Amino acid sequence: MIFGFRHFKPWPAAALAVAAAFAAVAPAGAQTSDLVNRATLRVCADPADMPLSNEKGEGYENKIAELLAQDLGIPLIYKWFPQATGFYRMTLGVKQCDVVLGVAAGADPYLNTNAFMRSTSILVVKKGGPLEGVDALSDPRLKGKRVGVIAGTPAASHLIRNGLMGTAKPYSLTVDRRYESPADDMIKDIQSGAIDAGILWGPIGGAAVKAAGDMSSVPLVKEKGAPPMSYRITFGVRPGEENWKHRLNDFISKHQAEINKILASYNIPLLDERDQPLPVTQ
Repeated sequence: MIFGFRHFKPWPAAALAVAAAFAAVAPAGAQTSDLVNRATLRVCADPADMPLSNEKGEGYENKIAELLAQDLGIPLIYKWFPQATGFYRMTLGVKQCDVVLGVAAGADPYLNTNAFMRSTSILVVKKGGPLEGVDALSDPRLKGKRVGVIAGTPAASHLIRNGLMGTAKPYSLTVDRRYESPADDMIKDIQSGAIDAGILWGPIGGAAVKAAGDMSSVPLVKEKGAPPMSYRITFGVRPGEENWKHRLNDFISKHQAEINKILASYNIPLLDERDQPLPVTQ
């Protein structure tokens, strides 16, 4: 997949205004009339893209899909396809499935639901190390340090702005997750001392930090200027499928607390609309 941001657009996207009341009053049949097959929930997902999804059902998108299928009262099945060029065309585009569970707000060619999470990048350092407590890239303690960054992501622009790119170590943006994991590689490099710190997209890096055990992370919510570091993440459906979008908005609204618990269990930093961290509830 394009590591760090699925279907990413490097500029801020406004949240879509929707009529939540529609979902509460429209007939159930009309709400799912856009589905390829109303007898099943067909989810488009990557078979090897942890912590988002995998064929074993271990990712947070898998858990949200299970919750959605339960809410709809129909069986869940997947259309597996790697998050790479052609993903939309070979999944939603040819009606092999009906929803993608992690799309940046405003990403083309999707029709976005309301956001089910807002998250940001994180700064990862060793627990108890000299950089623990650093919560902004402008901190003087980072001067001259080697910071890992996923090439081509917003974090790279902020490293340049703060004069840190000269000593930074880039990691690949586009990888085959069956064989490579930039997040795990970055964590290992911090552990070995090859780099002093690393920046990862929170919904991916949070789980890697939790698994490592000896790492500390903070959400980067103090960075100024463009591009933004925090983004709204939505479900993505086919353009024109307004009924289905409204039904999914109803699900998100009704189950937001449960969704937040799922996300928190993967150590994902969740933000409110002011970019302030939400309380952790697991």
